[in-house]
Amino acid sequence: MTRTLTAALCALLMTAASAADPADGSHDFDFNFGTWHTHIKRLTKPLTGSADFVTLEGTVTVSKLWNGRGQIEDFQADGPNGHVEGMTLFLYNPKSRQWSQTWVNAQEGELNPPMIGGFKNGRGELVSQEVVNGRSVLVRAVWSDFKPDSHHFEEDYSDDGGKSWEAVFSADLTRVK
Repeated sequence: MTRTLTAALCALLMTAASAADPADGSHDFDFNFGTWHTHIKRLTKPLTGSADFVTLEGTVTVSKLWNGRGQIEDFQADGPNGHVEGMTLFLYNPKSRQWSQTWVNAQEGELNPPMIGGFKNGRGELVSQEVVNGRSVLVRAVWSDFKPDSHHFEEDYSDDGGKSWEAVFSADLTRVK
């Protein structure tokens, strides 16, 4: 029940934000098309108080779907625990004026719950709810620091309803082509 209420609250908050800004956001993710080198820091034990991060280096290739209203991202990286592959599907909903982001790790082959949200004031923010270490948490994805050939992506967890956030994954991306 809590998961459903929190997910509904997140959707309501993001819908209200979109309704207040009538601009078409269907090209908000256009900056992301192309091939990127990614330098990643990932927290090894989220929500435990640990500050132990691992680093990964990889490539992200993003292709356009539906004239930019969708995109598919191929992710490959290497780190101390080996090779990681995954895919992200981004879709724009013209009715809600919101984006969804759905990630799948190639080793697991299961889609994560979609994150939903949009862009405002030079920052992209999508949210969802997932179970991490047996606990239901809010998950927030943030895109920022946009430059012609670079940007920053971060994923944060909150186990207190969004009062505080812990950075669990950050990536600095630099355009390759």
